[in-house]
Amino acid sequence: MAKASCTDQEFIELFRKHGAAETAKILGITVRNIYVRRANLEGKYGTIIGPYHQASTRLVKSEEYPARQIVKIKNGVAMISSDAHYWPGIVSTAHRGFIKLAKELKPDLLVENGDAVDGAAASRHPPNGWEEKPSQKEELQAVEERLDEKRAAAKSADFVFNMGNHDARFENFLSANASQFKGVPGFSLREHFPHWSFGMSLWINSDVVVKHRWKGGVHATHNNTLNSGKTIVTGHLHSLKVTPFTDYNGTRYGVDTGTLADPCGPQFSYDEDNAKNHRSGFIVLTFHNGKLLLPEIAQVYDRDHIQFRGKLIKV
Repeated sequence: MAKASCTDQEFIELFRKHGAAETAKILGITVRNIYVRRANLEGKYGTIIGPYHQASTRLVKSEEYPARQIVKIKNGVAMISSDAHYWPGIVSTAHRGFIKLAKELKPDLLVENGDAVDGAAASRHPPNGWEEKPSQKEELQAVEERLDEKRAAAKSADFVFNMGNHDARFENFLSANASQFKGVPGFSLREHFPHWSFGMSLWINSDVVVKHRWKGGVHATHNNTLNSGKTIVTGHLHSLKVTPFTDYNGTRYGVDTGTLADPCGPQFSYDEDNAKNHRSGFIVLTFHNGKLLLPEIAQVYDRDHIQFRGKLIKV
């Protein structure tokens, strides 16, 4: 077994093979110290050190639409969360609930459906007075820690990251202000999360579409499924709900994945403490013989519990 004083190359090989959480266990040190050493080595060698992404045989890229990914699930579970706006030092109730259910449900697919990165440092909005916001480095480290926890909780799953408008702040800021550094390691968001497969949308069994956003407003879920002709799962609006729609083709669903963050967290200080029609939680999709069953909501009940399938689950 390697020791905490292992060489740079030994550490890099361990991190790439096992990721942060498992490497911390092997070396007997904290996950935060793992990230500190990884960051130091990236600066030393001028490269991104991330786990190798093992391409799934189930998950493929669309040849006709490059931003689209496609996966088939005959009998299994997909867990979808969005709008986590991960923040240093904060692990939300919904995130803890997601980890707990992932361990129990053993999903075939985990989808990060946009805005895992808040991008506060690259926002076009100025801070409120003298409020302090995390640096981009601190924020990315927080996102990595949370995504590694998800990956460790569902080791046999495929991992998909659909880009959200907040995630896009990272590369948009760099391309607008430092275009001469195009191609430099670390200037692409996906390089920081190499074990997740990036795209703009994910299609499951050809009739379920998962993407960060489309229609807006209070009737977005209804209008999404009405206009797409598909079951469509979106985030962005933080409203966490399932809207059925039935016509001659049968029943399909418009789904809002809510927010994995606390709606009153520091990420949303700009809202001036206004009432928000936002709910914290995530979505579970179950497929039987390739057909989607009724989408299920896992919603935060209080600081220590989520509610799912009629039960309160302590997290």
